Amino acid sequence: MDSPAPNRAPQAKDALKTEEYFINMGPQHPSTHGVLRLVMRLDGETVLQVVPHLGYIHRSIERMCEWDVYPQLVHFTDRMDYLSAMSTNWAYVQVVEKALGLVVPERAEYIRVMVAELNRLSSHAMWFGAYCMDLGAASAFFYGFRERELVVDLFETLCGQRLTYNYMRIGGVSKDLTEDFAPRVRDICETFKRAVDEYERLVSGNVIFRQRTEGIGILSPEKAVGYGCGGPVLRGSGVRYDLRKDDPYSVYPRLKFDVPVGSRGDCFDRYRVRLEEMRQSVRILEQALEQLPGGAWMADVKAVRPAKGEYYARLETARGDMGVYFVSQGGTKPYRMKFRTACFSNLSCLPEISVGWKIADVVSILGSLDVVIPDIDR
Repeated sequence: MDSPAPNRAPQAKDALKTEEYFINMGPQHPSTHGVLRLVMRLDGETVLQVVPHLGYIHRSIERMCEWDVYPQLVHFTDRMDYLSAMSTNWAYVQVVEKALGLVVPERAEYIRVMVAELNRLSSHAMWFGAYCMDLGAASAFFYGFRERELVVDLFETLCGQRLTYNYMRIGGVSKDLTEDFAPRVRDICETFKRAVDEYERLVSGNVIFRQRTEGIGILSPEKAVGYGCGGPVLRGSGVRYDLRKDDPYSVYPRLKFDVPVGSRGDCFDRYRVRLEEMRQSVRILEQALEQLPGGAWMADVKAVRPAKGEYYARLETARGDMGVYFVSQGGTKPYRMKFRTACFSNLSCLPEISVGWKIADVVSILGSLDVVIPDIDR
């Protein structure tokens, strides 16, 4: 008789054993303009946790603001969101003007709107080039910088600087427009109309780019609001909120423009919102040029000594809600200064939307948030 068959009950395959580990993404070289360290807990290449570490270039700007008189503080705001420095200048002088009850000349208000929208164009163009290069599309970097150069050249003529402008003043702007400002802005508008269409043809339909961005890093509307996100990060999640519309300031109520929003809240939506915002900035610039009045570009400011109290004002930068709060004791210097910057809130959602993705996806997600590190390290 045959011997009995050995007992070979079906056995489940041994599960592949993995071990979690940590890696650092960054920090980059400390002399670079933005230093951010991400500590990532991984299972293979799958992200289980991301912890951003800040403070590598902290400069105590808010503390230094307590030591200088109000007109001297404008240049500190250049050093935060340096890619949207016109708007950060404006946010600061706006709150001091509110505290003083100062009426800014109409011409100065139009000038402020135009330089802020030009700065939005240059910021988004730079983001487009840098983001595409992060994802491997190196050619796009040169396209974005080609258009950005037109704007920074204009700013250099206007105020002498290409990055940190120090152009706004309490009561107006430091210089009136140059004679060639209007024709150059019209040329910039026509150039950006063609350029954004070119960006779309170059990148938006690219299979690799779409695979790297569509459905990646989804931020729900509820989470976007909960984290205090703003700008294209918030609007990419489908929340139609823009301070230029929802808490209007300056002469924006006189100008017609749309607020683009996404539908899924992924990296691709945040990309598309920024492209459409460039088109809307062109619309604003064309209207502002047509409506630009003559007259003074600076109010007659005798002394800057706000009454005792607390003051707050905010506006829409290229990255979202920029707020400035200060406490006055009636002197020539603020007792306390606090900046509410867009990038800090936008970065705060990174750990939420990175879990479950791969290491390479974190590059795409972080780039889509468009954070400027000095705006966080204040």
